[in-house]
Amino acid sequence: MSGAPRIREAAAVRCAGDRAFLLTPDDPQRVGRLVAELAGCSVAGVVDILPAAETVLVTLDSVRCAPRVRHELERIVAEVSAGQSDVSRGTCDPATESVCIPVRYDGPDLDTVAGILDLRPDQVIAAHTAATWQCAFVGFAPGFGYLTAADWQRSVPRRDTARTRIPAGSVGLAGGWSAVYPRETPGGWQLIGTTALTMWDTERDPPALVHAGARVRFVDVDAAS
Repeated sequence: MSGAPRIREAAAVRCAGDRAFLLTPDDPQRVGRLVAELAGCSVAGVVDILPAAETVLVTLDSVRCAPRVRHELERIVAEVSAGQSDVSRGTCDPATESVCIPVRYDGPDLDTVAGILDLRPDQVIAAHTAATWQCAFVGFAPGFGYLTAADWQRSVPRRDTARTRIPAGSVGLAGGWSAVYPRETPGGWQLIGTTALTMWDTERDPPALVHAGARVRFVDVDAAS
C-alpha cells in the first residue's frame, strides 16, 4: 500500500457485467463513507457490497432492476463525493457508529515511526488517537480492516523486512493506513501498539469487530488509567 497522495478523479458508476456496477468516488478517502451510505440506504435490488481500496463493487439480484439501481447509485456516489450524504452529516445508520479500540502503545516500531515522521513518540500517539478512522475495506486476513482517516495526513513505509510472526491484536501503520492484526500472522507493517480486543471471533455475530464503513477511534489505555 502506497501512502503517496492520490489525484482526485471524477466520480463514476460503471457496468461490471449485467448484474453489477463498479463505483468510484472522486477521492479514495471517501470509499468508507460510500460503503456506509450504501448500507444505510438499502437500495432495493442490491444483494452485495464489496469495497476495495479505491472502488466499491455492487452486485444485483436481477438484470431487470439494473437501470433503476444505476440511477440510485449515481445519486449516492454524487452526494458522497460532494460531501452531502447522510453519513457526512452525522446521521448515519447505527451500524456505523464508532468502534472504540483501547491500545497500549508499546509497539516495537513506535520509536522508528516517530523518527520517520519527525515527531516524538508521544506525539505519534496523540495524532493516532486524535484521528477519526474509518474502515475502507477488509482484506489480507478475516477481520483485517484497512483504516483511513482524513485527519491523519501522514505516510509510514512498510518495514524493509517483514516479520514472520506478528501477535494478534498488534496495531500497525503502513502507507496512510492503520490496522489491527486480527490473528497471529506474518506481516510488514510498522507496529506501534497492542490491543486486548478480539478483532475476529467465529462465535460472534458478525465475527469481525470492524467491518467496511465502520468508524474507529483508538484510545491510549495508559493515558486513560
